[in-house]
Amino acid sequence: MKTELVYFISVFLAMAVAMNSCQKQSRSDKNKTSTREVKIDIRRELFGKTSGEETVDLYTLTNDNGLKVQIMSYGATVVSLEVPDRNGKFADVALGYDTFKEYVKGKAYFGATVGRYANRIAKGRFTLNGVEYKLAINDGENHLHGGNKGFDKVIWEGEPFKQEGAVGVKFTYLSKDGEEGYPGNLSCTVVYILTDSNELKISYEAVTDKPTPINLTNHTYFNLAGQGNGDILSHELI
Repeated sequence: MKTELVYFISVFLAMAVAMNSCQKQSRSDKNKTSTREVKIDIRRELFGKTSGEETVDLYTLTNDNGLKVQIMSYGATVVSLEVPDRNGKFADVALGYDTFKEYVKGKAYFGATVGRYANRIAKGRFTLNGVEYKLAINDGENHLHGGNKGFDKVIWEGEPFKQEGAVGVKFTYLSKDGEEGYPGNLSCTVVYILTDSNELKISYEAVTDKPTPINLTNHTYFNLAGQGNGDILSHELI
């Protein structure tokens, strides 16, 4: 019998959300006042190729207010998030890299969809229904963020869409029974929606044919002053 898990996260861009003091590598040219005329839009372009010659797509979603989010199919990863401040100056507030090669080499999980299990599993072992499962040890003596090749390092199938007042991308991935040591075929869906109300919404759904641990999340780091503009130690929530 199949079981289903559904998670919903709404990120309101007008609020100060999760923050981290990590710094981006570049992209400072994005932190400029914009005078562009904007219409709601979706674009797809080539972002890179894996060592196995798999194509990595980059989706750019833009709402009617000029807010823009870029998401790539590798790891269903948020690459950039451009929002205006109170003076209308746009900045990219999501930390990341300029090139696909940097994402492959990086170890910070910038913007990625993390799974099957976000966070650590002690000593890379768990027991379920009387059966002990052994996972990859990739963080000291523990298992972290899905293992050596978690959901952040696989190609997701992307499907862009438009709906009233919003644009989005639906990503799907099938994690096969035994992948990274986990039981069960797990069919996963991650949906990003950018609304004209300046919301970035992320929803998760997973269906499995065997009991299995699952803990999906998004791993974006934010600097509300814009990447490259110092740390976030002076940020205040009001």
